[in-house]
Amino acid sequence: MGTTSAKRARQPVRPPRRTDRGRAGRRRRRPEEAEGEILAAAERFLRTRPFRDLQVGALMDGTGLRRSSFYHYFRDRHDLVVRLLAKLTDGLAPQSERWFGAEQDPVASLRAGYEGIGRFWAAHGPVLRAIADAATHDRVVEKAHRAFVDRFARGTAARIRADIERGRIAPLDADESARALILMSESFLNEKLGREPQRDWRNTIDTLATLWQRALYGESR
Repeated sequence: MGTTSAKRARQPVRPPRRTDRGRAGRRRRRPEEAEGEILAAAERFLRTRPFRDLQVGALMDGTGLRRSSFYHYFRDRHDLVVRLLAKLTDGLAPQSERWFGAEQDPVASLRAGYEGIGRFWAAHGPVLRAIADAATHDRVVEKAHRAFVDRFARGTAARIRADIERGRIAPLDADESARALILMSESFLNEKLGREPQRDWRNTIDTLATLWQRALYGESR
């Protein structure tokens, strides 16, 4: 028995086999998967709680990742929210571009675009509302939110100018009118679709599309 024990002692200790789950049973992820998981956790958090309550430790508890992994992808929680807003902006942009780039009937394309916006806000409204609320007291979020508004205001102003040149819209200040319409719309969407439980988005969108149509193209359409 002593000899057998000695042989066992002399045997090298083999390291555990590496698996795709990594340490502590955590599954290894590609960088884009890990980043997406953290962004998804942030969106879930902001659906029910304000940005000021967001803490990295609590956020990462809602993922399958270590807390330290957060800092591989984001500088801090502000950077996280800025990146989340950029992702939401990219998802929302194609809906607005239905009207921005339409060549034919502007009213039909305006309403089609707003239908897409309604569906998007119904899915992400509480998060967009949380970010807009955070922008009122956080400088970094305010800057990102301003860029969000500016992007859609610029596209709206460009479309207004083009339709003024075509004779479809009576002359007006395109930039100021665009900003007023965008700010009104965002506030109304957040009020109606930025809370849980969700209301039916169709009436909200019909109201906004009608206001835009009458403000820009008149009641005759």
